[in-house]
Amino acid sequence: MSVLRPDGIDVALVIRLSPKHPRFHEIQSRHQSAINEGNPSYRDPASGLTVMTAQFLADRGYCCLSGCRHCPFEQAQ
Repeated sequence: MSVLRPDGIDVALVIRLSPKHPRFHEIQSRHQSAINEGNPSYRDPASGLTVMTAQFLADRGYCCLSGCRHCPFEQAQ
């Protein structure tokens, strides 16, 4: 089982979603809304792609090493 980051559910990986991204706050809001509503994913407003929430990924219990934006697990450096 992978180890969760202390802020893994709330904070996206900076290497996958920079706070400087022009739609950062909208993306974070969509992510949080999806978690609050119990949805496993949300639609990215910039690309239109489906993005899995950190809660869904944490509940799955392991890191798949696919580079998920909201991966809640400790990342090997």
